[in-house]
Amino acid sequence: MKVIEQIKKPISFEMELFEKKFRLSMYSKVPLLNRITHYIVNRKGKQMRPMFVFFCAKMVSNGQLSERSYRGASVIELIHTATLVHDDVVDDSNQRRSFFSINALWKNKIAVLVGDFLLSKGLLLCIDNNDFDLLKIISTAVKDMSQGELLQIEKARNLDINEDVYYNIIRKKTASLIAACCSLGVASVKPGSKDIEIFREFGELIGMAFQIKDDLFDYGTSKIGKPTGIDIKEQKMTLPLIYVLNKCSYKEREWIINSVKRFNKDPKRVKELIKFVKDRGGLDYAVSKMKSFQQDALKLIQDYPNTKYKSSLEMMVDYVINRKK
Repeated sequence: MKVIEQIKKPISFEMELFEKKFRLSMYSKVPLLNRITHYIVNRKGKQMRPMFVFFCAKMVSNGQLSERSYRGASVIELIHTATLVHDDVVDDSNQRRSFFSINALWKNKIAVLVGDFLLSKGLLLCIDNNDFDLLKIISTAVKDMSQGELLQIEKARNLDINEDVYYNIIRKKTASLIAACCSLGVASVKPGSKDIEIFREFGELIGMAFQIKDDLFDYGTSKIGKPTGIDIKEQKMTLPLIYVLNKCSYKEREWIINSVKRFNKDPKRVKELIKFVKDRGGLDYAVSKMKSFQQDALKLIQDYPNTKYKSSLEMMVDYVINRKK
């Protein structure tokens, strides 16, 4: 049994029901839209975000879910899918999870409109059911994600990024959505509870670890979903590189900055830079930070009752830092 299937086992029935509700939430009277959303649904990923929603909800409610939980999971998935569709347009990417992206098949204009449609569907799902507390959680995440991406673009231009700025970027662009999943799950069954903030912080810490793991893939050699060195080619300053940049000599620092600014498309130079970062302990440092975020997250939920839902959530946390892609 695959790890994800094992993790999902305690909520397998709920996930099946969620998929039906999620399909319905995307329905439109426009045939073209239905063809495209059908294509999206049939190429779903691991569905970790709705899993976070359900496990966190069940942990604080003796294993119970409400209709709000399903709506919350659908909203998260609609918003997340909308951001992926828009990201592929921005990045001019023709593939998503080894399948053609929406913009590759239907061109940019349609892809942008589909993203807008999914975003509005998510917001209306909350508004039509008076789930304004859930709407606030997800809207805050969308705001943070946009700010995080723009901050990263701004910093990539000047390469003036330190560790604190890096953490601020990944907290906004990645961790904010996982934090929203976890806090929204709790809010769906225990509105106004102090557990909402605990699980928001838990999700944020997991999101930080998740993004550091993603950044580490850039220094791998196997086929793991994105080409080796792509972050350097895109002039993204990630934790392994930032650590080494702040520990090396002035001359070496100049060489690194020059490599990222002017030779980021040169395969030989990129390979040399990756080796330099590895040799100077950049990867080891990033791994230690990733594990630190993971342990801080687990501490936040250690006093909650030991249930199969908590066990699966802990397995998900472990999966985040041990996944192969």
